Amino acid sequence: MARNKAPSVKPKPKPKQTTDKSAKPRLKNAERSAYFARREAAKVLHTVLQGDANRQAVASIKSLVYSPSIRNKKATFALVCQTLKHLRIIKDVLEIANILNSKWKRQEELIYIIAYDILFGKEISLVGGDAEKFLACRKDAMQSALAKLVVRKKAKNIDDFIALYQPPDITKPCYVRVNTLKLDVDSALHELGKQFKVQKDDMIPHLLVLPPHTDLHNHSLVLNGSIFVQGKASSMVAAVLDPKPGWEVLDACSAPGNKTVHLAALMKGKGKIIACELNKDRAKRLEDTVRLSGAANIEVLHGDFLNIDPKGPFSKVSAILLDPSCSGSGTAAQRLDHLLPSRTTDFVDTERLNKLAAFQKKALAHALSFPAVKRIVYSTCSVNQIENEDVVNSVLPLATSNGFQLATPFPQWQRRGLPVFEGSEHLLRTDPVEDKEGFFIALFVKKGSEKNSEERSGSQKLAGSLSNGKGWLKRSCHVNKKNLALPVFYRGICKPWLHTKSSLTRKTYNSSN
Repeated sequence: MARNKAPSVKPKPKPKQTTDKSAKPRLKNAERSAYFARREAAKVLHTVLQGDANRQAVASIKSLVYSPSIRNKKATFALVCQTLKHLRIIKDVLEIANILNSKWKRQEELIYIIAYDILFGKEISLVGGDAEKFLACRKDAMQSALAKLVVRKKAKNIDDFIALYQPPDITKPCYVRVNTLKLDVDSALHELGKQFKVQKDDMIPHLLVLPPHTDLHNHSLVLNGSIFVQGKASSMVAAVLDPKPGWEVLDACSAPGNKTVHLAALMKGKGKIIACELNKDRAKRLEDTVRLSGAANIEVLHGDFLNIDPKGPFSKVSAILLDPSCSGSGTAAQRLDHLLPSRTTDFVDTERLNKLAAFQKKALAHALSFPAVKRIVYSTCSVNQIENEDVVNSVLPLATSNGFQLATPFPQWQRRGLPVFEGSEHLLRTDPVEDKEGFFIALFVKKGSEKNSEERSGSQKLAGSLSNGKGWLKRSCHVNKKNLALPVFYRGICKPWLHTKSSLTRKTYNSSN
């Protein structure tokens, strides 16, 4: 009887050892983090430099870095800021060393980031990418080029040389506005007080003050829209308009939307806000802000405010917030716009300022033409007279004929408008040095729409008339005629000034979005 043979089991072959020298080694955690942070920083830097070249910034540097698409926000923000601060030096070094050839020109922002790491950074690791390897091999040439630049500038050492290019440091408190649609002020104070020293602002309701350099980008209250990081001057704007629950309000140039959702909170989510924005990318950012806030009474209108018919569907608008495109000269320090290539020369772009002012005048005149409007706030983040007092002065005859008068926002605030026309004492200014940001606010109120100022929140008082020159408030000496020509340091972009005709596209948000 034949026996069945047991099936033979072949041993599994052992995995072959990889001997390919071209295989990339696995990155350590620190190396991996640095590798991806450099690439995220390069993408942000590309957007920033492209917007600067086109004079049409999508958003501030901080807003771009803190968008949801950026994972390593802290490292990315540091890399972008430091690279911009050293960009003029980096470009000169790359030119002297003849490094930025045609192949790497297509990735020049990444080259700038890596060059910063080599020349000035901690240089955690330069492994992991072809660009890192390319520049690591040319490290000596770059350092030699840097040494030549130090000699040219007759600096004692590299630190003194770098100091020639560095802007002054502006330290300001961190302000956050409590979104009362989601959280009350006391709860926000309690929650933030667990980690930080925090107190209420003495002037703006729902505004909290934290120490300078407080990092909240990853805080749960920021991520869920319970609080918004927003400067004090910026928070004044909606408070001055002071819309009532149930009103219909038009925010003419809304993006990125912080003031828009502030209006919604002041209205307790009741009534209706039409948030208008022309630029497509900025309109998308506006939609994100509205969604985060949980406001259910905001309708986003993608289109040109100037195309809205005052006698059309929005003829019943009671209040208009007009914060139009401006030079951003008052907030350039915070936005780091003064570091951009277009802001690093002593050239004053008079043509651009004239175009901005022309649009601002046209937009304010348009706002004054809405038949049912009771209150209009015109605001900018500029310190330039041409964008502020001159714009207001140009529309005073129209305002008077339409029954408007200037009111005085926050009478306790000392810094008022420049004394260039009678009535400018009713205007409000904040100073970019003393107040850490430069804003301008004008409030127009229709005569007879408010019988007495006690109906308001106490944040403003009515002027006797547009031409009344009495009762000028004491002015601080923060500005004089010789200072009306603004230093380069405060020139920047607040919003893109290019406005073209477009159709209006509506999008309404509710709290379930």
